[in-house]
Amino acid sequence: MNTIKFRAKIEIIGVNPFVFLPERVLSEVFKQAGKNKGKIPVKMKIDGHEFVQTLVKWKSAWRLYLNMPMRKAAQKAVGDVANFEIIYDPIERVFPIHPKFEKALKKNKQAQEVFNSLRPSLQLEINRYFSFLKTEATVDKNVERAIQFLLGKGRFVGRDKP
Repeated sequence: MNTIKFRAKIEIIGVNPFVFLPERVLSEVFKQAGKNKGKIPVKMKIDGHEFVQTLVKWKSAWRLYLNMPMRKAAQKAVGDVANFEIIYDPIERVFPIHPKFEKALKKNKQAQEVFNSLRPSLQLEINRYFSFLKTEATVDKNVERAIQFLLGKGRFVGRDKP
C-alpha cells in the first residue's frame, strides 16, 4: 500500500474542523481498505506530523476530522491549507476504559447503566476520548463531564445526550 498525498483546506462543521478528501484519494483509500462504507481507520500526516484517525461519512460526505493536537502540531487553523498524507490502517483500534472513569461508573449505577446501554461505537468514542487526555486534572474534569453527560446533563464528545 502506498501513502496518498493531497492538499486541502481545513473547514469546520459545528465545532469540528475537517478536510474533504479528493475523489482520487477516497477511491484509493477505499481500494486499500476493501470497503467504502462504515468507519475506515487510517494513518495520516498533516504537514509531516503523523496521527491515527478514522475517516467517516457524515451527511453524505466523507470527512477527515482534525482534532486540536493535530492542528496545533501542524500550526494550522480553520481556513488554512495543509499538506496531507493518508493510508489505510488495518490495525484494530482498542481503547480500554480509563481507570478513573471506570471507578466513577462503579460509584454511579445510573450512569453505568446508561454507558452499558450505549451502542459499542459510542462507548469506544468515549474511551478513545479519555486515551488522548494528558494531565490528571484534565482527566478528573472530563470524568465528571462524562458522568453528567450519561445522566442527561450537559455535552460530551460533541454530543448533547446519550
